[in-house]
Amino acid sequence: MEFAEAAMGPASFLSEFYTSFWWIPAGVLAAALAIKLPTIVRLWKDPLLRAVGGLLLLACAVFVFVAPSTIVWVNRVTGVPNISAPWVYSLLTAFCASCLLLIIAWRDGLSEHSPSTRRATRWVVSAYGGVIVLLWVLFALADVPVERTRDLDTYYANTPFMRELILLYLLAHTTAVLITARLIWNWIRTGGFDAWLRWGLRFLGVGYALNLAFDAAKLTAVTARWTGGDLDRLSLDVAPAAACLSAVSIAVGFILPHAGQYLYERRRIRQAHRRLRPLYRLMRTVHGSGIPFVLRASPELRLTRRETFIRDVLLPLARRTDERLRERSYLAALGLGCAPERARALAAAVVILDAVDAGPTDDADCGDGPDTTELLREIGAVSRALRHPDVIREVRARALAPGDSAAVTE
Repeated sequence: MEFAEAAMGPASFLSEFYTSFWWIPAGVLAAALAIKLPTIVRLWKDPLLRAVGGLLLLACAVFVFVAPSTIVWVNRVTGVPNISAPWVYSLLTAFCASCLLLIIAWRDGLSEHSPSTRRATRWVVSAYGGVIVLLWVLFALADVPVERTRDLDTYYANTPFMRELILLYLLAHTTAVLITARLIWNWIRTGGFDAWLRWGLRFLGVGYALNLAFDAAKLTAVTARWTGGDLDRLSLDVAPAAACLSAVSIAVGFILPHAGQYLYERRRIRQAHRRLRPLYRLMRTVHGSGIPFVLRASPELRLTRRETFIRDVLLPLARRTDERLRERSYLAALGLGCAPERARALAAAVVILDAVDAGPTDDADCGDGPDTTELLREIGAVSRALRHPDVIREVRARALAPGDSAAVTE
């Protein structure tokens, strides 16, 4: 007996944690919904986003109404003992339907109006809508006068009509979770996803696997009651723990791709802004001042303003660069073993520094000047080249050395 209690310890702890802090999975699901909501509203016609929004909303509602305090409140408000049971089971069944609708939308993508998609959608809505209606009919026929906030499934497992109600919602939930979990793991194996989406799918797969653990624990406990046994702890301890962990994993699965892509974009923008610093500082010395400070500028705006400032200052400077020096510098950089892209950036850095050192000249004497399109487009590579002044000096020395470019050309 002591061994059994010790073995059930972690599950019991998680169950008590879930019962007392039910708002944690509900809060995580609500956070996932809040993150997705702007995109869902903006792209409402996308069936996949609508399915994700419905799934997260229903999952959050399940955890709000399954809390013991909420169960008691609903029973008191309605005056019907245990009416929370068909209500929570209906929400759970609707969640199952949303899982299948998500799979349909995910599988078919933009072809939501195809005959097969419409048939599958109608089948899911009809089948699970019928299950919800049948749940309420069975509850109306059942006799459940004693309020149970945690062990209703096992307490009424042998009660006529309530027995069928419990089995019906568990089978509907198991069917939907099995289909969803199988397809998610199949997609994970197919590949072709970016890292963030792949990890999101993995968390979704784990979440639905934990849902299967919830169903297995509930069905085992109910079956034990039918055969005269007592495995109620599976329903009281293991199932709630699995449900809690499943909700968190599913929420993370939906949050991770969105948050990961957001963080990746922010990191990319900040890196691009930082890489432009050497060229920005050089252009600031040419212009005499930098960009005016804006307190609430977003990273995107800061990057755009820095790029615009660099190009505005660089354009007149680039028009008086020495194209022959650029060609000799390019060949010299190649001679040092640089790749063509880096050699072009180093050559551009050499002629820009040369133009800066030469100081301002009369633009009228420059004629049409060289083509500045490529130089203005590759400011990031030029800025990176400016981080290595020693290499630039070596390239310039080789380019200006008598006969060096000819040797390189040969």
